[in-house]
Parts: sequence; C-alpha cells; structure tokens
Amino acid sequence: MSDVGVLLRQWRTTRRLSQLELSSQAGVSARHLSFVETGRSQPTRDMILRLATELDVPLRGQNELLLAGGFAPAWAETSLSGPRLAQVMSSLRDVLTGHHPYPAVLIDRHWTMIDANEAIRPLIDGCASWLLEPPVNVLRLSLHPAGMAPRVDNLAEWRTHILHRLGQQATRTADPVLRSLHEELTGYPGGTVQQTPDGLVVPLRMNGLSFFSTTSVLGTPLDVTLSELAIEAFLPADATTAAALRGD
Repeated sequence: MSDVGVLLRQWRTTRRLSQLELSSQAGVSARHLSFVETGRSQPTRDMILRLATELDVPLRGQNELLLAGGFAPAWAETSLSGPRLAQVMSSLRDVLTGHHPYPAVLIDRHWTMIDANEAIRPLIDGCASWLLEPPVNVLRLSLHPAGMAPRVDNLAEWRTHILHRLGQQATRTADPVLRSLHEELTGYPGGTVQQTPDGLVVPLRMNGLSFFSTTSVLGTPLDVTLSELAIEAFLPADATTAAALRGD
C-alpha cells in the first residue's frame, strides 16, 4: 500500500466506516477508494482533503495525509510564542482572567498546561513540586498519587470520567501520545466506578468544594496550533462552593 493509502485506511477503520460508506459520503466510487487504499491509484490533493473532511480528520492529521501523498501541508502550524498568535493568545488569557474567581486552564492537545488563572492555585496546593515543573500535564497532575488525587473526595468517580474521556480522545485523534498517557494514568491507583445517569454532571469534589467543568475551543481555527488549544474552565456545582470562591 502507499503511505497515504495506509493512513486513509487507518482513519476509516478508526471511524468505523466501510469503504462503501465512505465512498458514498465523499462522492467517489468504492472501487476508486479501494485502489487509493491499496496504492493502485494515487489520490489528488483535493481527493485527500475531501476524504479527510468526511473522516473528520484533525488539521494536523490532514497535513500528515497530504505529506504522505506528496503534497504540501494545507494548514499552517504557528508557534504559540510567535507574533502571529500574540493577539489570539492575549484574548485567551483575558478569558482565563475573566473567569476568576473560578479556576480555568489553557491546554494543548496533550493536556499540557499553557496558562492558568490564579484561582487554580488552591486546587494544586500540596502537589509534588516535580509535577508542577513545566511542561505540566493537567491529567497527570489530577490523578497522580503525588498530585491532586489524595485530596479528591470522589477520586474513583472522577478518575473513571477522566479515563473515559481521554480514551475517547485518543481514539478520535489516533494520537500515540494520548494513548500512552491513557495507559500511564490507567496504572495509577484510585479505582473506578460504574457511572450511572442519575446526576446531571460528573463533579470534581475537593476540600469540601464541588465543581463541574466546561471545555471551550476556537470555533473556526485555520491553524494547527490554534485548533488544538482548549480552555478547561471549572464552575461551582453548588451554592456553597460559589460562595466560598467569591469570598461571601
């Protein structure tokens, strides 16, 4: 098989689509798709992008497909510290600041902390210093026995939620780093529970406080780096937590 054919087949298999289903969605013949996957036919740049769109391949993965097919990447990948992203990064930090007194962190595709507001400090107090040395992985910090885990009141429930979410993300993105992280975190102690739909959200309970989280991403990113950023924001799950964080 050609390199691009191998990658396309992997993405199709990950998305659990048959050749017939994908070809129908993309408006190409199943025979031609089969030839592409086996290397008997070389896809055009437009064909690669069309198939990638139907497969919901992230921008980084689309670039990898194009490179494997012998084409230049379609999407730029800009440094977070470069001048081109300065205004966007400034605005994202404004969002973090504006979320105070509630905790919020800016993360990349591997859950590495890019920035955080001051309200995050009470949550990470008591964590081992080496876990707080950059690059800080917020999921490792959350579940590691030397991190937040000893102070998480509902650790088994929270751990189950984190592992399930990370596992889904690793499958959707086909990212080996996320798969490795999932394997690492699975080995940490803390137990799991059978989650039932009797509540509204899975809370994070710490130090007598209770939070639920929201995830915000850029709506129309045209840059690989920006497409992989997210703000994980925590909100009070009860009136007691809200009052405590506001200092009422």
